Amino acid sequence: MTIGWLNEILMSGGKDESWQVLASEAELVDSLRAKVFDITSENVSQVIQERSHLLNLFLPTFSQFCQNELNIPHHSMIQVLWDLWLPLGIKLASSRKDLGRPLIQGILGGQGTGKTTMSRVLSLILQQLGYRTLSLSLDDLYKTYSDRLALMQQDPRLIWRGPPGTHDIDLGLSLLDQLRQGKSPVSVPRFDKSAYSGAGDRTTPEVITYVADIILFEGWFVGVQPIDPESFTTAPDPIITDEDRVFARDMNDQLRNYLPLWQRLDSLIVLYPTDYRCSLQWRKQAEKQMIATGKTGMTDSEIEEFVKYFWRALHPELFIKPLITSHLANLIIKISPEHAIKAIY
Repeated sequence: MTIGWLNEILMSGGKDESWQVLASEAELVDSLRAKVFDITSENVSQVIQERSHLLNLFLPTFSQFCQNELNIPHHSMIQVLWDLWLPLGIKLASSRKDLGRPLIQGILGGQGTGKTTMSRVLSLILQQLGYRTLSLSLDDLYKTYSDRLALMQQDPRLIWRGPPGTHDIDLGLSLLDQLRQGKSPVSVPRFDKSAYSGAGDRTTPEVITYVADIILFEGWFVGVQPIDPESFTTAPDPIITDEDRVFARDMNDQLRNYLPLWQRLDSLIVLYPTDYRCSLQWRKQAEKQMIATGKTGMTDSEIEEFVKYFWRALHPELFIKPLITSHLANLIIKISPEHAIKAIY
């Protein structure tokens, strides 16, 4: 689909059918993406009509979101809205309807992959479709500040929150089970990253009094599985020293405790950079943009130390790469260094 055709849809309110033949052909060219969204030569015309109708209904909300949340004009994101977010929202709504109970959708993505933005947009689309959502981050399940201080005294290597072992897994299991069973009200933990000079702590829980139809559960290692410990013998940079390898193996062992959480997922989406090192560059860019607004931020060297710490804990080449070739990932979205979508399959 080209921006020109999208403009035709918007200008005509989806009523002008002159562009539909070309649009239908474009939808079927990428056979992998067509398969993801159940698009066939028999239903493509109907798919285009339904999506264009939703686009026009949703556009005012999307425009406001882009302006207020992303600080960019909506037309710069209209392509990804058409190609990914709208059909994915429709697919999630259909899956929830077929399931007959609340759907728990896992979203895995490293720094800068856009998982939080995607969760927010999907929530708005699903609301337009009449479904109530709840966005939950793995960050919301962090142990309290005092518990993490005690944890760091036991294991001084846990200098930052984030690696396996710094979350309250029992809290997560209890929460997901309540949500899956459709209980109401439910107390949802929330985390304030700014507390204690950036160390972060639990804040007032959010009490939801509605039954969430779809739970969007995102995080940097949501769904990630333990691997063969022998993999660390010849691990990639920055797992270099014997100490690095011991740390990586210990984090791998901790990951086993998260498997009951992942078993609650009905589906897993993976936002996968074509080069995992993009996350370092994206973090640097984001930090510079934040500093430009007058806020304090990390230097490039501090960012490198920070990002490489997490690569030592769960290296993307060792943990994410095998996941996308397994049956455990239901949808892969490949992302280029320029933040463009390279493939959906």
